[in-house]
Amino acid sequence: MEQLKMKIIQEGKVLSDSVLKVDSFLNHQIDPELMQAVGKEFAERFADSGITKILTIESSGIAPSMMAGLYLGVPVIFARKRKSLTLVDHLYTASVHSFTKNETNDISVSKDFILENDVVLVIDDFLANGQAALGLIDILEQAGATLSGVGIVIEKGFQPGGAEIRQRGIRVESLANIRSLENGNVEFFEEGSFK
Repeated sequence: MEQLKMKIIQEGKVLSDSVLKVDSFLNHQIDPELMQAVGKEFAERFADSGITKILTIESSGIAPSMMAGLYLGVPVIFARKRKSLTLVDHLYTASVHSFTKNETNDISVSKDFILENDVVLVIDDFLANGQAALGLIDILEQAGATLSGVGIVIEKGFQPGGAEIRQRGIRVESLANIRSLENGNVEFFEEGSFK
C-alpha cells in the first residue's frame, strides 16, 4: 500500500535495526485519513471471506480495525490487556509477550462476543515476532470460531512472526512489509515477495 509506505518513510523514525517508531500516525497520534485507507484496503483484501467480526488487541490495533469494520459492516472486538472491574469472568484468555515493550500481558475477551459460528479477521498494527497475533488466534481457537486471516498494518519481515504464522497455513495480509531497518533506512519487500 503506497500511501502507507510513503507515510512510514516521511514520518517513521528508525530507532534501531529492529525498532520503527510510528507514533505520529499509528500508535499514539492517529492519522484518520490514513486509517480510513488502511481499513478500506483490509476490507477489499478480505471482502470474500464471509467475515462476521474483527478481533484486535488494545490499543494500537483499534483504529485500523474500526475502519475495516465500517467497510465490512461488522463489529470490532478488542482484547484487553488490563483487568477491568466489569470483565472478570466468562473470558477467553491468552498470554502475549510484547517485543517492543519487553513485557508479557494476559489478554482477555468476553465469551459473549466470539461465538463458534463466527468468521473472524484478526488485525494488528505490527507483526514482529507474532506473539500478539498468535495470542488472538489462540482465543479464536478456544472459542471454536473460524479464522479468516490476519491483517497487519506494518510487518517487520526480517523478524520471524510472519513466517511462523504463514507456516501454519494462515493467510497473512500485510499492507507494508519491511525488509530492513539497517543504517537508519527503511527498505520494503516488493508486494507479494514475502508470502
